[in-house]
Amino acid sequence: MNRLRELEMRRRELLERSATQRAMLRANLSPIMERTASIDRAMSSVRRYPMLATGLAAVVALFGSRKLFGWIARGITLYTLLKKV
Repeated sequence: MNRLRELEMRRRELLERSATQRAMLRANLSPIMERTASIDRAMSSVRRYPMLATGLAAVVALFGSRKLFGWIARGITLYTLLKKV
């Protein structure tokens, strides 16, 4: 009987220790989980619209990201200007 009590106590200690370790892991991995969640959201839209993602990648490859950024900035400026008028 004594051996069973010792085993039960040891089991409880191990369960408590593992619960504490799981909580520490969750706390330490929380920032990483948030980053991967945002990447996962972006990848889900790529999976949902693969042709659009391929087209955007082709445009960036063809024109370069700097030139494309300039066009987007001009487009936003023109849009805000026309919206005020």
